[in-house]
Amino acid sequence: MIYTVTFNPAIDYVVRLDRPLEAGAINRSAGEDCVLGGKGINVSGVLAQLDCPSVALGFVAGETGAWLERGLAAQGLHTEFIHLPAGMTRINVKIKAGQETELNGAGPVIPPQAMEALFQQLDKLQAGDILVLAGSIPASLQPDTYEKILTRLQGHGVQSVVDASGALLAGVLAYHPFLIKPNHHELAEIVGRPLQGDDQITGAARELQERGACNVLVSMAGDGALLLDADGGVHRIGTPRGTVINSVGAGDSMLAGFLAGYLRTGSYETALRLGTACGSATAFSLGLATRQEIDRLLAQL
Repeated sequence: MIYTVTFNPAIDYVVRLDRPLEAGAINRSAGEDCVLGGKGINVSGVLAQLDCPSVALGFVAGETGAWLERGLAAQGLHTEFIHLPAGMTRINVKIKAGQETELNGAGPVIPPQAMEALFQQLDKLQAGDILVLAGSIPASLQPDTYEKILTRLQGHGVQSVVDASGALLAGVLAYHPFLIKPNHHELAEIVGRPLQGDDQITGAARELQERGACNVLVSMAGDGALLLDADGGVHRIGTPRGTVINSVGAGDSMLAGFLAGYLRTGSYETALRLGTACGSATAFSLGLATRQEIDRLLAQL
């Protein structure tokens, strides 16, 4: 079973304007949507489109948390969220008016007893299960939270997948994650130098592999992706044709597609193709990728 963890889920209130945003004035919406998400939840959502079951773990609070939980259940996602005693699940306001303006909520405080409840959930994971840790750590938690989770799971036979940046990603390498997914900018930040071209990106990915990562999947937006697999093989892929509408969740979608493809076939090339199709399908859509769009783009690769 695949388990995803989202520490700080969100309801994204997306507002579209037909003219530029004017500060200090009344702006009237030309349309709006509510998108339920968070990086781990996005992974679970795309896995569901691929008929690959998962369990979404994390924390919710207040009426907004109850709304998010009900909405995900209506989408067919299996969730086992921990309910926090205070606060509310955050709402992020995203204004699309030519260029995008975001106002992201802080989210609720996660007390120690809630973290202990998550640890107890994770203690039930079994050999062969996959745990996806995606996104940043809320300010109410220690910055080594990912490391504490992976320390607790050592010896359980659970494979970890980490999509994070900076010190958060660097800190988990010693735990030999099955897969990490930095983008090319995050990869450059970790190795401490600018990267240009496939050779330099491959070299930097190999450094992270030497520090403990098994597979390194580097997303490069419109330039596609590069995978350095656990056997030392290098796989490169471009992107299908399409117009980018919204890049939010594209990386999470790529991660979901890669996992689903690899679990089904054991082929890194197949996993990379499906991951690329899923990431592009989300980038070319207002929301997360749908199965129909994934299949259409997969045929182009």
